[in-house]
Amino acid sequence: MRPESRLLARARRISWHLILAGCCLLMSFPVLWAVITSFKTPGDVFSPSPVPAPPTLENYAAVLASWPLPTLVWNSFVMSAGVAAGQLAIAVLAAYAIVLLSPRLRPVILVASTVALAIPPQAIVIPQFLLTTRLGWLNSPAGLIVPQLGAAALAVLLLVQHIAAIPGTQVEAARMEAARPAEVLWHIVLPALRPALVAVGILVFITTWNEYLWPLLIAPRPEHATVQIGLAQFRTEGGTDYGALMAAATLTSLPIVAVYVLASRRVTDAFLHSGLRT
Repeated sequence: MRPESRLLARARRISWHLILAGCCLLMSFPVLWAVITSFKTPGDVFSPSPVPAPPTLENYAAVLASWPLPTLVWNSFVMSAGVAAGQLAIAVLAAYAIVLLSPRLRPVILVASTVALAIPPQAIVIPQFLLTTRLGWLNSPAGLIVPQLGAAALAVLLLVQHIAAIPGTQVEAARMEAARPAEVLWHIVLPALRPALVAVGILVFITTWNEYLWPLLIAPRPEHATVQIGLAQFRTEGGTDYGALMAAATLTSLPIVAVYVLASRRVTDAFLHSGLRT
């Protein structure tokens, strides 16, 4: 390659990196602004200077002293973990049946799952709420978890791609040895799905952690509230305490950030192996 071509290729590579860096900065700007605001005093929140002068930890101290952070985080964790585990169990069984047990019905079921994704959850929240109240599940983990298990269409679609990528020779060999469908699922399918299960589980966990409407309806008591409901406590008739609100949002985001950072490589690899992109 000639020197001019090398310089041109390097310039293009640097340009693309600069563009990507700018896009990353633009997308992370709200998060950076929230963290910076959490170190500002109430009088400096609306100041033109983006840097707190001087920075203060009063907002974090107030949140840790008066806000039920452990209770809210625990309630959100129980809800998110329960929904993630339940949706994974449903999605694994459904995807296994679609791909290996009823391949002829696969197109119809996939179309139905895609249509289910297009239906907004708010459209069925009223019948869900009425059914949950009649079952006596208000202010309970069951009320927070069970009604959200029906939103497993995305998990089913993602796991179908991974199960379809399993070599058919392995399944046929197991069937020739008289292995039952449950044995094929346990010994062949599940081991191959471990990275995908982790990836899909993390996505469902994060989505459920950010849920606001359903916990607001089904768990109105403070002792059963989740993080998203607790953040609304900083909005009062006297105004919004933005510094404390941003401090609380930063603290409650740390568990999610830590989980994603530890498993980000596995999430990316799982989608790449299925031919998808995150």
